[in-house]
Amino acid sequence: MRIVIAGGHGQIAQRLSRLLVARGNQPVGLIRNPDHADDLREVGAEPVVCDLEHSTVHEVARHVDGADAVVFAAGAGPSSGAERKTTMDKNGAILLADAAETAGVARYLMLSSMGADREPPGGTDPVFAAYLRAKGAADDDLTARSSLRWTIVRPGSLTDEPGTGKVRLAPHTGKGSIPRDDVAAVFAALLKAPRTAGMVLELISGERPINDEIERLLG
Repeated sequence: MRIVIAGGHGQIAQRLSRLLVARGNQPVGLIRNPDHADDLREVGAEPVVCDLEHSTVHEVARHVDGADAVVFAAGAGPSSGAERKTTMDKNGAILLADAAETAGVARYLMLSSMGADREPPGGTDPVFAAYLRAKGAADDDLTARSSLRWTIVRPGSLTDEPGTGKVRLAPHTGKGSIPRDDVAAVFAALLKAPRTAGMVLELISGERPINDEIERLLG
C-alpha cells in the first residue's frame, strides 16, 4: 500500500511511517521544509515537499495520485498563533480532502483532537481554543463528504511514554492520555480496517490490545 501522510515530519507521522515500512508498505511524507527530507528517508518514507498552506488542489492531487489512502497528521505546531490554526489545521485538512477527491483516493484518516466536537469552555487559552475550533471545522467538512471513506480519530492528551499497545477506542471514551507510539499504531491498524469508515472515534490508553479493540468496536 502507498500511504500519503500530510505532516510527514511530525512525531506521530514518523512513528506511523516506521510501522508502515515494517509491514512492507510505502509511506510518502508531505513536508513543508526540505531540510526534513533526510529524517523521513531515515525512517523509510519517501519525502515530498508540499506546503499545504500555499498549494493548489491540483498540486496536492498530483502528490496523492495513485495512493491507497491519505492521512492528515499535519498541524501548525504549539508555537504558532491562532491564525495558523485556521490556515493549517483547518484549511490544510480541507485541501487534502479536496485533493484526495480530485485524485480518486477514497480512504482518508484524520488525526483530530479530543474536544474538537464542542465549543471550548470559558477560560481556555485563546490559541488552544482556536486550535480546537479549527480541528472541529475540518472534521465537520470531512463528515459531509460522501465520496471519501473517512475515519476521524480524536486522541486525548499525547505523551512520549513508550507505547503499551493497549487502548480504548470508542465514539466517547472520557478524558485520558495516550502515548504517541500507540496513536501511530492505531492509525496503522485502521488502515487495514476499512469497515471503520464513517466513524468518529476518541482514543486513550486502555486495557485491550489495539486489534482486539477495533474488533470490539466493529462488533
